[in-house]
Amino acid sequence: AYLVPAIAAATAQGMRVVISTGTKNLQEQLMEKDIPFLQRVLPRKFNAAYMKGRNNYLCLHRFKRAEAAPILEGFEDLNYFDEIRRWAKRTDTGDRGELANLPENFGFWRHLDARSEICLGQKCDDFNACFITRMRQRAQDADIIIVNHHLFFADLALRGDEYGQVIPDYGAVIFDEAHLIEDVASEYFGSQVSSYQIADLLNDLNMLPITDVELNRELTKIAARIGAMNERFWMGFQDERGDEGRLPLFAEAFARRSRNGEIEPTPLGEAYLALDGALERLETMLDAMPDPPPEVESMLRRVRQIRFDLSFIVEGSDRSYVYWLERRGAGAFLHASPIDVSGLLAEKLFERVKPIILTSATLTSGGSFGYIRQRLGLPKDADELIATSNFDYRRQAVLYLPSHLPDPRTPEWIEAAVEEICRLLRITEGHAFVLSTSVVSMNALYERVAARIPYPCLVQGSMSRSGILERFRQTPNAVLFATASFWQGVDVRGRQLSCVIIDKLPFAVPTDPVIAARQRAIDEEGGSSFYEYSVPQAVIALRQGLGRLIRSSTDRGILAILDPRLRTKPYGRIFWRSLPPMRVTSDLEEARRAFCFEDMTVG
Repeated sequence: AYLVPAIAAATAQGMRVVISTGTKNLQEQLMEKDIPFLQRVLPRKFNAAYMKGRNNYLCLHRFKRAEAAPILEGFEDLNYFDEIRRWAKRTDTGDRGELANLPENFGFWRHLDARSEICLGQKCDDFNACFITRMRQRAQDADIIIVNHHLFFADLALRGDEYGQVIPDYGAVIFDEAHLIEDVASEYFGSQVSSYQIADLLNDLNMLPITDVELNRELTKIAARIGAMNERFWMGFQDERGDEGRLPLFAEAFARRSRNGEIEPTPLGEAYLALDGALERLETMLDAMPDPPPEVESMLRRVRQIRFDLSFIVEGSDRSYVYWLERRGAGAFLHASPIDVSGLLAEKLFERVKPIILTSATLTSGGSFGYIRQRLGLPKDADELIATSNFDYRRQAVLYLPSHLPDPRTPEWIEAAVEEICRLLRITEGHAFVLSTSVVSMNALYERVAARIPYPCLVQGSMSRSGILERFRQTPNAVLFATASFWQGVDVRGRQLSCVIIDKLPFAVPTDPVIAARQRAIDEEGGSSFYEYSVPQAVIALRQGLGRLIRSSTDRGILAILDPRLRTKPYGRIFWRSLPPMRVTSDLEEARRAFCFEDMTVG
């Protein structure tokens, strides 16, 4: 619906059009399926290019260095590195998405990727052969450029920076899955520093091509000091339980008022000051080097950015930002995110680029665009359209709402949910997505259900997203347990996906520091954060999850929500008004009788 007019505008007016998707899954669908189809059938010829974020691409400069001295983080990394080495010799794109067997959380990739802060730009010996250079050249020649929101907003934040900007100038933007824009924009309009970032800086510092023996000795000393101060600093954020997750970060963690009323640093604040002092010493040394090689210029830029971001986060004085800590795997991340991105989006995007089209199957909540207009700061004169679906949901789908399940916040829920999932999967003989609102819930359901059913079970994270989705498509009777990205932008048609099971209403975690800050801002303005933010957000997420089932006019199947609050709570009415008209039942046998799966069309 948007590709055809975008192509017409691009080719007739010479206006390059960027199409930004919320997920890589949808990005791949557009580029691998929809664009080739239109290139075959449309009389007007056009070029299209496909761009991902820089960290998806192999950096040839870093790869060559790693071949000589790979920094492996585990025994399995050696096998993966051998696979990458073979792939690097044959790939045309350098896109890690081609490595379908590479785990999503493969930590060693960060030593090889082409992210902007390590880029040497045109001074790199591999600049012409660089996969980023090639990607830019393809995009420069394209009428239509397919990107994702992460790349779009990373590029928007760095527009004009030689080392960060990758998207060529454009005359129009179409955002698909536009309901995701707020979260992505807040990530790139803020600041972030991670323990990995400084560890990588030290590793690269030790590999600088410096021939001056005395200077090398001094750099080795300062690297050792930064390493010690870095370890001391990040140790201050460790939790005895080692829990992963996101936690609020307060300025009081770094400085406090003494008994005599003076502001003094805490032990964590002292660790920060020591680390910053060591980084400042490195910055001075690098800046004073005569005729530095490109690697030194890149490192100087990185040191300055780390110091700026750390200072902004530690000081924590800008009340329009929320400051938070994230533990993920072996790493720790400090963030400062704008609480409200509506003004930033209006200034940096909506006032500068026209036209902009925002589209999604789930932009409305309760039949209104009010929520998305407010959160994104859309112009008051923006046109809006709610298009009716061409799917016959009453004929194609039944919504199963078991009435006997306990509240999902109780300990009894998990076993009751497992039993209900097993009953549903036996009816549909697998062919299902089980979508969870958290990784913890996903893993708990996967471990219990997989042991009780005779169908092949897959779980998100065991391989790349595109790889596991293709495995699901090719595996008869498969069941995929997933969260997050599989709630949206995933297209599986026909019998292979006959059932979508949602574990709980997808309310954002209220203790999440970003969510809590947004809710607090609404409440302080006299609004109701639950009804103005939490419910509309959950409605949009639920509609996305349920939307995985019916992808064509021949699809049929069962939708199931294992959360009784949809019927028992007053806010359930808002959810009901937002769902497509379907047959609803609490009787599993009635749900089974609603379909004759043998007659379903295989897409």
